Amino acid sequence: MRPLYPKDLVGIVLTPMEIVSDTLERKLGLFSVVIISLSAMIGSGLFVLPSLAYAMVGGGVWLAFVLAALVVIPGAMSQSELASAMPTSGGSFVFIERTFGPMFGTMAGLGLWASFLLKAAFALIGFSAYLMFVQGDLGTDITAIQAALGMLVLIAIINILGMKRIKSIQTPIVALTILMLVALTIWAIASGEADYSRARPVLQTTSDWTMMGETTAFVLISYAGVAKVAAIGGEIKDPGRNLPGGIMTSLAIGAVLYAVLVATMVAVIPDEGFYGADGHAIEDPVRAFAEAIGGHYVALFAAVVAVLTMTSMALAGILAASRYLFAMSRDSLLPQSLEDLHPKYDTPHIAIGLTALAMATALVTIDVHQVAEYASGFQIMVYVLMCLSVLVLRKASPSHAWYLPEYDAPFRPLLQLFGIVSGVTLLWLMGSEALIGAVSAAALGALIYQIYGKRHLSHKISPWETFRLMSSDPYRAESRRRSAAFFSADTWGNNLLTLRQFTSCVEALGMEYEDADTLRDYFHAADENGDGLIHIDQFLMALEAMASED
Repeated sequence: MRPLYPKDLVGIVLTPMEIVSDTLERKLGLFSVVIISLSAMIGSGLFVLPSLAYAMVGGGVWLAFVLAALVVIPGAMSQSELASAMPTSGGSFVFIERTFGPMFGTMAGLGLWASFLLKAAFALIGFSAYLMFVQGDLGTDITAIQAALGMLVLIAIINILGMKRIKSIQTPIVALTILMLVALTIWAIASGEADYSRARPVLQTTSDWTMMGETTAFVLISYAGVAKVAAIGGEIKDPGRNLPGGIMTSLAIGAVLYAVLVATMVAVIPDEGFYGADGHAIEDPVRAFAEAIGGHYVALFAAVVAVLTMTSMALAGILAASRYLFAMSRDSLLPQSLEDLHPKYDTPHIAIGLTALAMATALVTIDVHQVAEYASGFQIMVYVLMCLSVLVLRKASPSHAWYLPEYDAPFRPLLQLFGIVSGVTLLWLMGSEALIGAVSAAALGALIYQIYGKRHLSHKISPWETFRLMSSDPYRAESRRRSAAFFSADTWGNNLLTLRQFTSCVEALGMEYEDADTLRDYFHAADENGDGLIHIDQFLMALEAMASED
């Protein structure tokens, strides 16, 4: 094995001094975490997905939303731990890039970008579907694709203009949406029109269970809000309590809302009401729900609320998606132009424009079912990588001591293994199209890294590389860690250590000795010529002797 030099050990951190963090003010409490998560969670998952999912699994569609929440839990808890250790902007992209290295970071970043822009495109599909109903009363005559593309142009311009006040109205809109849906549900129950026997799941055959799994994967995008919370971990007070508490509370509230509301939709809307004249599933189930309960004008009100909600979701979606391109450019993984800010509005206008163009392409070329499927597929992959990241960082932390999470995800590694297995299973159940989309994004990311990112970054040992070495050659991994300690303590840069520097190395490596005389004996035993200095080979031999006696 060739000798190691400092340039070979970049990325190894043995003391918790180099904590990956931004200087952020922690001001968000438990209630804020819940509200932020729910505001990002309630949207197309209720206004579009129920009818598409009903066409797949029938009356038991509500169970798919509950199962999806259970599958999200491991990834959400793992994200909580990662966010408490890396409270910086960028969220899941940063967690993956700092765990697996820049190439995997590029691949994951593009996947996250695709996921968010597809979710925003899906919101625009819902927007156009509800607008088509409203325009019947307005007397206008535009097509669904014209409405979606027209709104896309508008929200792209708003994002470039940087109208931050738009975010302040998102929470009231979501609150109005939840109140309306809860009121419709209570109305349906009080009127006696809800027949919940129609919402009974049919799980008698292997085919039934397989279809339920596929539907679970399909609707998982409904819970993407938890990723938004993890991305702001550095702004949350007492993250060890409020991060997991807020995420679990919002997941529980969201799962109950989805289950009860969707089950009530099924109990009220007749089977044929979930399908349009063309035989395809409708894209405005809340309109059909409201119309079955209160008639045309109640349905019109519900459609107007849906238009506002979907617009708000799409606006936030293009904002979030474009920031992934911005963050990757900032980290030298994508061309610098994507980091450029508009000279007047201080917004990443090129990243926003590219995101809008990709959304337009998706709206024109991909049908509504595939848009939701691809978005869910990317989201599942992110949750799997979050679980894997925790396992990697926990094992590699002796060589990457910057990983000091304030929150410890429970039941490790069983929780993470469940998240990985369940996520991979759902991806497999989604079929070849979702896998093709995932592989395409990964291949494009790898290609871009080889062409651009690799030329602009110097190599740094990632926790993933350390994890693999610890699994395949633990002796070499430990030798590398010890060498890193030597060069870190060699403040004179002469490749020699004094007794004091030797002692600091032992402490950095976590080898505790209460008796200073014992450490001095090991040092002098290694110092063969008695000049008070030892070189790296003598240092490594001294550590071997210490380890063997322990």
